[in-house]
Amino acid sequence: MKYELTFLLNEEAELTNIKSLVESLGKIAKEEKWGEKTLAYSIKKNNRAFFYNYTLEIDKDKTSELRKKLNFNTKILRFLLLIEK
Repeated sequence: MKYELTFLLNEEAELTNIKSLVESLGKIAKEEKWGEKTLAYSIKKNNRAFFYNYTLEIDKDKTSELRKKLNFNTKILRFLLLIEK
């Protein structure tokens, strides 16, 4: 299935770890970097974040594992995983 993953990082250097994590569970079909933006309110004491958007091809049963691994990463401020139609 196709999914869309949008996430916010407090350090751009962490992107390679996130990319390898996602590729170990599925395939990245499309990558977009939205750049560094100022947040409307602070998240985990951060006022700025790097925004990224991936389109993924991943099995439905592996999405829960991906969510767990993304939750454990402290460099990710927020993420949203949606089914793409």
